[in-house]
Amino acid sequence: MLRFFFSILIILTASNACAQRASEAAIDIGTRWELFVDKFLIDDMSNTGLKLHHPERRDVVFQGEMPWEDNTMSFVRVLRDGERVRLYYRSMMVDRDDKRVPAYAMAESYDNGLTFSRPELSIVEFQGSSANNLLRIGEVPTIPPPFIDTNPDCLPEQRYKGLSGEWKMCFAMCSPDGIHWHRMHEDTLEMDGTFDTVNTAFWDPRIGAYRSFTRYFENLKEDSDEDDVLGPQPTVVRAIQSSTSKDFIHWTKVMHHRYADDYPFQMYTNSTQPCPGAEHLYIAFPNRYVQERIVKPDHPYPGMNDAVFMSSRDCLHWKRFPEAWVRPGLDDKNWTDRNNYPAWGIIETSPLEWSMYISEHYRHPEVRPRLRRLSIRPMGFVSVHAQYERGEMITKPMIVGGNQLVINFSTSAIGFIKVEIMDVDGVPIDNFRLNDMAPIFGDSLERIVKWGKNSDLPALKGMTVRMRFVMSDADIYAMRFRD
Repeated sequence: MLRFFFSILIILTASNACAQRASEAAIDIGTRWELFVDKFLIDDMSNTGLKLHHPERRDVVFQGEMPWEDNTMSFVRVLRDGERVRLYYRSMMVDRDDKRVPAYAMAESYDNGLTFSRPELSIVEFQGSSANNLLRIGEVPTIPPPFIDTNPDCLPEQRYKGLSGEWKMCFAMCSPDGIHWHRMHEDTLEMDGTFDTVNTAFWDPRIGAYRSFTRYFENLKEDSDEDDVLGPQPTVVRAIQSSTSKDFIHWTKVMHHRYADDYPFQMYTNSTQPCPGAEHLYIAFPNRYVQERIVKPDHPYPGMNDAVFMSSRDCLHWKRFPEAWVRPGLDDKNWTDRNNYPAWGIIETSPLEWSMYISEHYRHPEVRPRLRRLSIRPMGFVSVHAQYERGEMITKPMIVGGNQLVINFSTSAIGFIKVEIMDVDGVPIDNFRLNDMAPIFGDSLERIVKWGKNSDLPALKGMTVRMRFVMSDADIYAMRFRD
């Protein structure tokens, strides 16, 4: 009998230890949205997989046509400021003092980024007139890709900030209004890298510091010549690095991005930002440069570009998808170098749509570049996807953080999703089994999951559980608990 009691005691002790470990390892998402851009929440998948979703090309929102806009127009930033959306772009390359220097301009939208027009800024004179939207011509540092500083200690005269660069020089810039810019520091920043590209930065309240995302060249040597960088068979590779700063002047040592893959991609820009509505996630849309390919032999510059998608939870380790997020498409003028650049920024054009913007028709003598809008499902970058054959996904142990479970999902007319809540050992919990609910079908950004007439989880709040999703011809983009 004594041996029996000792056996029971050992079993209970082991069970309690396992439960304690499960609780310690449980993911606590509170009530925040979690996007299925990676396998952070996923423990097991059967007949399901992560699927990259592609934006839809919509209308052209801005077309180069003014005398101060040539075939080297390059769109760098789309930024909401209150009721207006601003577009910052390089308008042309100007011959000045025996060299080519850039001109920068700004356009504005008052219809949520559906169309842009040129405000008359009267700052820079061009061909005898200042009736234009130019911000600056040829001065170093140039106008940076800006962000609005949400640092609570930000000075009003520095509300707009950005990093301006030229090859190995990087400058901290600020502005009270996004129009009149000046240096924050007379010297160049002490930061390694190559900065003649779209350098991105923002205030991150999660760490109480600024983050920057800039470019460097792998294998770049001091004596590298132009062919090492520009030729059709480059020996150096464009890549992305990051750094942090408390004051936007003094930056930590740059950290080169690390990936869960070894794809030899050249990434020309990065377009990195916190995900709207899920700011603990960082998403990026690098322009991928395939330098060795040529479609038009008569075009004077080698290479072609598309755009890719990647995400991170710490800004150092990144999950990227090798297939293109945006392909060049049927327009043959987008199959030459430095096209298909995503402008940095996401705009909510409606409650049902996010918009990004992508460049077209760069450096063709017969046309001028233009900017096209991309339509995106909110939080709909990647999904857990099941084809018609039934599939399943089971989460890692997670803490129920609210009174309801909500999902962002889509099915076909014949598809469905069912959800089962299990304990950490995979045993279904009464009243939350598959058979306790009717199949979910349709398309919704925020559908409450119900078991019978019951959608409330107060009895489970704070418990460690697993979620089992059973699905057919369906996509689940994101989930969260809510009160």
